[in-house]
Amino acid sequence: MSGYIADFFGYRAEDQSETAKQYALRKVCPVLGTECTKRLGRDRDASGACAVRQATPGKPDVICCPIRLYADDYKLLKIISARAFQCELNLYAGRVAVEKAIEENGAVAVFGHGWGGELQLPQRNGQGSYSVDWMLARLDGEGMLAEISAIEVQTIDTTGNYHDSRDALLRNRTMVKSTVGLNWENVSKRILPQIIYKGQVLQRESLCRTGLYFVCPQPVFERVIDRLGGRNNLPEFPAGQPGTVHFFSYDFNHEVDAVDGVMRPLAFREEYCTAVHKVQEAFSNIALPETNVYKSAIERALYGEVTYGVVEIPSLF
Repeated sequence: MSGYIADFFGYRAEDQSETAKQYALRKVCPVLGTECTKRLGRDRDASGACAVRQATPGKPDVICCPIRLYADDYKLLKIISARAFQCELNLYAGRVAVEKAIEENGAVAVFGHGWGGELQLPQRNGQGSYSVDWMLARLDGEGMLAEISAIEVQTIDTTGNYHDSRDALLRNRTMVKSTVGLNWENVSKRILPQIIYKGQVLQRESLCRTGLYFVCPQPVFERVIDRLGGRNNLPEFPAGQPGTVHFFSYDFNHEVDAVDGVMRPLAFREEYCTAVHKVQEAFSNIALPETNVYKSAIERALYGEVTYGVVEIPSLF
């Protein structure tokens, strides 16, 4: 595989503005306002890669850093809070929300990524936990917990490396191809098992009435749905029910022209709500290839192509 860095320290790789160059020079993430937390392997230097693009013409830019999805002052959380709780409430970090809820006749407490501290959850079989990226807790006008919703945010891991692409962008803001690829295998190995497990845990929560919101870039969403057999294989459920998974794609807004010195805006792209148990069923029902694929592959490797069911064995003399 080969590709390019498409979004670098928050700005398009093609962006030649002084603003984009300064963020890259200082290695600062414009979303957080602090040094980029995405690190390279050995030297642990700030990566700066927010999105990558495969070298094949027509391939979209794919966001590979989840922090990039939190642009516009965590607008994503506000969108999902309004959808989940069916009301517009202000969001506050953890315990601060209690007092604000009393003042404002309701508020949402946020836990995750520096908001509200870490929730103390039991371990799973002595290791790991049930944590999700974000927990939203709606408080009523008396500051009492009324309802909760959970958000899991995933982008996509990369394969190969983008050192050549990164070095060229840092050196003179030029786009150079590298061996970077996209690890689509993680859809089956990591992403879908997490959705199923965490969705089942939330199904047991009495105050979680809207299920799990799973947020990802549009290309990742398409790959997830494809792995599950397509939309026709995954019945759609009405939103706002317990035991559901809301696939929520959030990506670059392609309807807005790119402007140098301005971060590309993000936008809600698509929502698909289905039941957790339907995701599990679809994930388990793997489409198998035709019979004897290994046998046929070995015969081709040993003897060449098989014609009309008869193996053509080359003469040894």
